[in-house]
Amino acid sequence: MPPVGLRTVGIRAASSPGLLDKERTIAAPGFNRWLVPPAALAIHLCIGMAYGFSVFWLPLSRALGIKEAIQCGPEVGFFAELFTTQCDWKISTLGWIYTLFFVFLGCSAALWGGWLERAGPRKAGVVSAVCWCGGMLISALGIHLHQFWLMALGSGVIGGIGLGLGYISPVSTLIKWFPDRRGMATGMAIMGFGGGAMIGSPFAAELMQTFATPTDVGVVKTFVVMALVYFTFMLGGAFGYRVPPSGWKPAGWVPKAADAGNGMITQRHVHVSKVWGIPQFWLVWVVLCMNVSAGIGVIGMASPMLQEVFGGGLIGVAKRFGELDKAQLGAIAGVAAGFTALLSLFNIGGRFFWASLSDRIGRKMTYAVFFVLGGLLYFGIPGSAAAGNTLLFVGAFCIILSMYGGAFATVPAYLADLFGTQMVGAIHGRLLTAWATAGILGPVVVNYMREYQLGLGIPREQVYNQTMYILVGMLVIGLIANLMVRPVADKWFMSDAELAEEKRLAHERASAAEVGGGPGSGGKTPTVVVALAWAAVGIPLAWGVYKTLLNAAMFFN
Repeated sequence: MPPVGLRTVGIRAASSPGLLDKERTIAAPGFNRWLVPPAALAIHLCIGMAYGFSVFWLPLSRALGIKEAIQCGPEVGFFAELFTTQCDWKISTLGWIYTLFFVFLGCSAALWGGWLERAGPRKAGVVSAVCWCGGMLISALGIHLHQFWLMALGSGVIGGIGLGLGYISPVSTLIKWFPDRRGMATGMAIMGFGGGAMIGSPFAAELMQTFATPTDVGVVKTFVVMALVYFTFMLGGAFGYRVPPSGWKPAGWVPKAADAGNGMITQRHVHVSKVWGIPQFWLVWVVLCMNVSAGIGVIGMASPMLQEVFGGGLIGVAKRFGELDKAQLGAIAGVAAGFTALLSLFNIGGRFFWASLSDRIGRKMTYAVFFVLGGLLYFGIPGSAAAGNTLLFVGAFCIILSMYGGAFATVPAYLADLFGTQMVGAIHGRLLTAWATAGILGPVVVNYMREYQLGLGIPREQVYNQTMYILVGMLVIGLIANLMVRPVADKWFMSDAELAEEKRLAHERASAAEVGGGPGSGGKTPTVVVALAWAAVGIPLAWGVYKTLLNAAMFFN
């Protein structure tokens, strides 16, 4: 069942009874399957702003003081800070929103993935829009009243639930529409989640600059505007979803009996209720957790690591980081910002590249490449840093970040290969608990190791060496788990009777008689409709890439 109250909210959002029902989304003959990826992108590009929320931290840290933060006294602890209206929030306090995002993303995806499979992507998309955008409006109220608990509840908890439902809403649908290109299809959608911050961060920055006044940092109005814009796009994506009729296949496509190459692609289906007991599920869980833990650790320290390792060398000054003056520190911070922008481009591009490549070389082989190549790159980073080779250092990080994104985009297809497509969205939701775990494990390992090394008196440019070797160890664990993955035993698959019952509960139909209008309901989808759908998501994404390239240019300059 969906979260308490949200089911009612989602149903009431419909303009007529049954509009959100799964039966109403069955595609009619002539529907163009290439309309589904932009619908998924419309939702993922909006919820992907979760990655870009740090753009609000500095303005919010002086929401009361405006020019300078009003510091809380020592008597104001963390819990008092949730309710105080007398001093500004610390950035470390605001950072808890990130933790809430990804904890509730993983939990909601795991809890309500089964409901999503039966309710359909449209209803899940609408509930996601209500939660994500409604959460932003609650946060805006919390900022206006200066009540951090309201912001945490709005964006962190309710918004996190919207993240989870929105993230997995297109997975099963895309895999069923593109059985011939599973990796590419999910890669396109999940690329949008990585690209959301590229659009949202500069958009938010420009809105805050527009709304800022001598007495207001402009965040409240920015949240309201973004919530309304996102709600419009997310509803467009939700109502753009169509599911294929039961048994649909692309014209001329013949599924392989069991993937003659490695036997890793099944044509049968596992029920989501059984996956907790299947060894392959936990092996893939470890695979994703280790890859993401290492990647998140790198993301969190990439910018400070670049600055502390190369110091003045980034701006042509022969000084260590600790010897630089304020102006020089500002200059290398600008270079590091360009480096971070460059990493975000590889993170997004890798989602599409690696997921598409996995369609050719297989999912298991793709993850083997992630772990072997990634391990070599992590191991080589201390050497390139010691040699002062910025090009090798940056190149290694870019490839690592591409594989970090690629792991997210490839894993839904990996699950579909192993467990079938009937409930892959729900199974993917449960697997995302690995992401929630990695969101804690990776940063904790990296940050505490750094502080420990500094405490031992190790120079800043060397404190990351041991951390890199620990991350290599994580990748070795992931590699071993991946090599242990084998086809799922017959006993775990649903019988024909069980599958028929699940299809009945999932409201699957072999025809589109229930569809009430929309693209493809009365003949072949016009090409112009497909072009407009892609333009609706492609133009904002291109704008975000352009803005990111401008920032990345600072690194090369």
